Amino acid sequence: MINEGVKKMIEEAEIQDIEIESFLRSIYSKYGYDFKDYSRAFLKRRLNRCCSLFKVQNVSNLQAIALRDNEIFHNIVSEFSINVTEMFRFPSFFKRIREEIIPILKTYPRVKIWHPGCASGEEVYSLAILLKEEGILNKTIIYATDIDKEILKSAKYGIYHIEKIKEYTRNYQLSGGKNSFTDYYKARKSSVIINEDLKERIFFEEHNLVTDKTFGEMNMIMCRNVLIYFNKNLQNKVIELFLNSLARNGILGLGSKESLINSKYEGAFERMFPDQKIYRRIK
Repeated sequence: MINEGVKKMIEEAEIQDIEIESFLRSIYSKYGYDFKDYSRAFLKRRLNRCCSLFKVQNVSNLQAIALRDNEIFHNIVSEFSINVTEMFRFPSFFKRIREEIIPILKTYPRVKIWHPGCASGEEVYSLAILLKEEGILNKTIIYATDIDKEILKSAKYGIYHIEKIKEYTRNYQLSGGKNSFTDYYKARKSSVIINEDLKERIFFEEHNLVTDKTFGEMNMIMCRNVLIYFNKNLQNKVIELFLNSLARNGILGLGSKESLINSKYEGAFERMFPDQKIYRRIK
């Protein structure tokens, strides 16, 4: 019997690079979405999944229905989006933000934060809770963006399955939470709804990191576990976008498996803490 790891390797090998290139060129030509610099391994996994979801035999057939049906295409975009997230994910990161970065932000008359790749919003609301507890949410604007229109709609509602709340509560407590986590949501049968006062300072907008322009003069950008799905060329392009979107001394938070080491713009940032991927713009 073939184990799962070998099976995945066989499935990914079945999709040829020429099929990927044809698919990417065609959707870029019709819809303007550019995925050519996503990592090949990621694209192969997603395309295999899409072929299975839409019950087509190969990528050529997937390409045909994507070009014919806008709804199917946008479902494919959702599959290409990175939507793995949770509230206060990696609590030690949020603890550093609370203890070391918030005191810096408190010195500013106004605070602007950009959260690209916000997915279904859990980390955005986590940040809003942290800012509220530290007394600066009312002078902060958070721009939460994603390429996926449908996931943004979900993020705006702020509705999450109640089964996740035990884990989210634990994360909140480990991140240095000061209140009861129940203060920030209302339970509704099998779901919880994030309180409206946390949503008032968040603006959810569609934005494509590959093709869209900068968000200027941000005091902080949080983009965690998105760069790992891009090739080196696209990583450099996105880091340049972040550099141009940050104010001088602005803060950039990345995921634990991401780094600016050997990037084209490494010298424009300094790493602030040895245990977290939190950087300050210095150029």
